[in-house]
Amino acid sequence: MSAHDRVLIGHGTENDFVVLPDPDGTAWPDQRLDAAVVRRLCERRAGLGGDGVLRVVRSEHVPDAPVVLGEALGSCEWFMDHRNADGSHAEMCGNGIRLFLHVLVTEGLLDRAACAAGVLVGTRGGPRRVGAAPDGGYWVDMGAARPFGHGEASLDGATFAGRAVSLGNPHLACLTDVDVDTLDLTTAPAVDPGLFPDGVNVEFVNVLEPGSHVRLRVSERGVGETRSCGTGACAAAWTALEAGGAATGTVTVDVPGGRLTVRVDERTTVLRGPAVVVAEGSLTREWLGG
Repeated sequence: MSAHDRVLIGHGTENDFVVLPDPDGTAWPDQRLDAAVVRRLCERRAGLGGDGVLRVVRSEHVPDAPVVLGEALGSCEWFMDHRNADGSHAEMCGNGIRLFLHVLVTEGLLDRAACAAGVLVGTRGGPRRVGAAPDGGYWVDMGAARPFGHGEASLDGATFAGRAVSLGNPHLACLTDVDVDTLDLTTAPAVDPGLFPDGVNVEFVNVLEPGSHVRLRVSERGVGETRSCGTGACAAAWTALEAGGAATGTVTVDVPGGRLTVRVDERTTVLRGPAVVVAEGSLTREWLGG
């Protein structure tokens, strides 16, 4: 099996990814991993299928890493080169970065015990500390949620008021009394392009227990509906706490793909959840040349 065609498939609460191990940056450089190849990899009928692609690579081999990481570059040996299913670059993914660390551990590139206190990983949303939890899952310090206004999402003739929140990538978290399971998310919600010039992930959120438990579905930019969104879970938890008049708290977040936990304090937001590698294999010459 050549390193230049080796692939892994994995997920975090069923937010699934094609993972490309490329520690030395030689197997999948930018000129090979272009938008068209990403789209082919993520295609669920003609490709491997996934909500995105994660390239596991050292930061020194990522051309834009110095720009997005700044002074933190030297502290981030590893970089999560994340692409959306449409081929565009993504800033941050809470489910993806847990899977990213899990792959570093299972590939023998990092020792799990040494990750208990967390390691810094570079992303296009900046450095993020991610660590191995005692229960076998992983935690991510997502940074502070940064609200930047209010907006609306239009879906199937209805309008949903939402809170614009950044977790390194933009979100519109819409608390609603409409049962989220009844919504048709086969079409992306319409939003204000002035507020979201680069697109936005839209969360539709039912509050099950004020301040402690929510359920959500999400439409991710460049992907469509996914089974889970880690940054979206954080945005939803933060918005639910704010709506209840609280600045801190721990919120259980149910997504179609499982359950996540989000802790919000005065300084940051911490996401906890599982990560699983499902399979490994290699791309065939037939497919690569197709």
